[in-house]
Amino acid sequence: MKAIRVSYVLLLLVGYFVFACCHAEDVQKRKGSLEWMLRTFPKSPPWEEWLQKTGELPPDFDALPSVPGLPDPLLMDDGGKQVTVKTPQQWLARRQRLLRMFERYVIGTYPPSPGNVRGELLSTREEEGATVQDIELQFGPDHRAKLWMQLIVPKGEGPFPVFITQHNHRGWALVAVSRGYIGCVYAGADSRDDTGAFVSVWPDYDWTKLTRRAWAASRCIDYLYALPIVDRRKIGMTGHSRNGKMSIIAAALDERITAVISSSSGAGGACTYRFFSEAQFGEGIELITRVFPDWLHPRLRFFVGREHKLPLDQHELLACVAPRACLISTALNDNVESTWDIQQTYLSVKRVYEPLGAAERLRVRWRYGTHETKPDDIEAYLDWLDTQFGRKKYDFPEKFLHPRYEEWLNLSGEEINPRDFPEKGIDDLLRTADGAVVSSPDEWNARRGEIIKWIVWALGEAPSAAMNPGGSYGTEPNYGSMMLSRHGAAQGIAKIQLNFGNYIAGDVYFPSGADRGEKKLPAVIWLHPHSFSNGYVAGYRRGEHAHLALAREGFVVFAYDQIGNGSRIGEATRFYQRHGHWSLLGKMIADARAAVDVLESLPYVDKERIYLLGYSLGGIVALHTAALDRRIAGVVSIAGFTPMRLDAPEEGTAFVENVSRRHVLQPCLGAFVSGERRIPYDYHEVLALIAPRPVLVVAPKYDRENNLSDVTACVVEARKVYEMLGASEKLLFHVPDDYNRYSPELQKEINAKLKSMAGG
Repeated sequence: MKAIRVSYVLLLLVGYFVFACCHAEDVQKRKGSLEWMLRTFPKSPPWEEWLQKTGELPPDFDALPSVPGLPDPLLMDDGGKQVTVKTPQQWLARRQRLLRMFERYVIGTYPPSPGNVRGELLSTREEEGATVQDIELQFGPDHRAKLWMQLIVPKGEGPFPVFITQHNHRGWALVAVSRGYIGCVYAGADSRDDTGAFVSVWPDYDWTKLTRRAWAASRCIDYLYALPIVDRRKIGMTGHSRNGKMSIIAAALDERITAVISSSSGAGGACTYRFFSEAQFGEGIELITRVFPDWLHPRLRFFVGREHKLPLDQHELLACVAPRACLISTALNDNVESTWDIQQTYLSVKRVYEPLGAAERLRVRWRYGTHETKPDDIEAYLDWLDTQFGRKKYDFPEKFLHPRYEEWLNLSGEEINPRDFPEKGIDDLLRTADGAVVSSPDEWNARRGEIIKWIVWALGEAPSAAMNPGGSYGTEPNYGSMMLSRHGAAQGIAKIQLNFGNYIAGDVYFPSGADRGEKKLPAVIWLHPHSFSNGYVAGYRRGEHAHLALAREGFVVFAYDQIGNGSRIGEATRFYQRHGHWSLLGKMIADARAAVDVLESLPYVDKERIYLLGYSLGGIVALHTAALDRRIAGVVSIAGFTPMRLDAPEEGTAFVENVSRRHVLQPCLGAFVSGERRIPYDYHEVLALIAPRPVLVVAPKYDRENNLSDVTACVVEARKVYEMLGASEKLLFHVPDDYNRYSPELQKEINAKLKSMAGG
């Protein structure tokens, strides 16, 4: 018996020792991650102070699942088993779990309702038939917390519906009063904010500024619930920009808010972190947590560049409003948002509303313009509330801006069976369709034709086209270029506008005076990433715009919005209704080739030195264009691809699903999701088609959209053709120790390499 006890103790000691070693190893790993973040991320003193104060470390990212798409809001863990929510009761449980996760990663913790709100009337007055009351709410321990609130009560008997908004949106409340609502305005905005003092009253919570302001709205509702003139069933809340983010938080936390309107709330609001970050030139986690460090929880900054590791995303905060009414309002060219991201948010949240029988309580309202609002917008917000509150019915049809894969399937009638295609890896580059080995440049030329055939197949059937040498008619109007932040150029840089291809507006930038000199300059076509609301000009960035920095280096730069982005969102909306057997990627390539036509016609451009520079989506377009058009002198592709046949689900990148089903760039490839090894062409072949011309492939070390080891293998395979053609030095591969972004530091490095490529 004694021997058994000794053995048991020894076993415990061994177990403890193993656990301690594993824990120590885990801590060291996480410390290493933090050191890399502090070295790589833009400096954020408030975040670093928080790290020092708390000693918190980032999670072990390898232990977290990779979710490249939006997490399923209806999927929850039930005793270690993943189940799909199907009943209202299950949704209530799921909602509570989501809110707890949001407390940890996004909004911070907050105190419960104090239960002792009282109001002191500061003043009352009559204005144009409405009664205006200024009230100080007092609550919390010893009623030390104070909050200014103003009620604007319309004439009549009541009870009235309520329109809650923040101090700087008082004008919105006046519109609501004219429509028979009580306007409730409170000090929870930058223009007037009483919520900062809450921190000292409740010091044990790590709530953020936006959460404090959202919580304050609930204290207004506490007071409103005691008033007989208030219709409790009809309480609507709204806010714009940061107030829009806060309104979503308030509605998610307080079920007494029966309808919420998120107006241009952007990242941290209705835009998800996965689909709107630096990689989309957007207001993502990095910018928000650095520039506005008190808006959201500092813990969120750990996920910069690793957004796919977040165990939740913003669409799930909106889902927490269900089944109550929610209107997402966004402008087509608002640089704090992405129309495509908003559409993805809506489609995902709709999956929660539908089983709850509340599909008509969720809509997106698309506005023309940028971040501003107009009287008609606020009237439309009141139309939504009237409709949801049963006061009067207005039409809010479901409308999509961006193509959807299901729509393409119906329109095209395509039926592609992946099993009709053989499985392949990326080791077939120097082997013909009948299995013969390619061993000479002449044999390679024959092999080229086989590859091009499959690329053309995957791009779809292009319509007839003729060359447009470019002209002044149809250029972008001044109001359009001002709206998209590209009116004029910069000191030392000239700009001309022209129309090219199939009636597309483009801009040419070059060093001032270059169009009057005799020297011919190299040219670059700048191909932007997914930048839906802004096009080729970054909505958010550090450093100079990419097209201006290139022109400053002595290039003639041709920049334009790719279809579906910036000024061309509407052109993509019905694209597959018009071209059911073509593809958006095919159209993008056609536009890039049309841009080459124009550059060749400019007398100050050296048509032997026309290059393509593409980031993300632009990298995909650049590589395909150069593979099909030998006029391209060279290519730079930054974070542009991962080899499709190696894009297995366990890689966590979902590259094929992204280009085929999410962005519907190459919808015919959607049939190969989960059967990627049967795709008939791949990027090692695309790269090889460009040989012997120079190519620079840039693959960040930490890229959630592209797998570095697979990209490396792809470049190694393509190099075989470069070696065969005596040009191995012209296939360049660069791996920045960074996450997927086009930073000023990388931009400077790339511009220097491109200049060297062009002989500058």
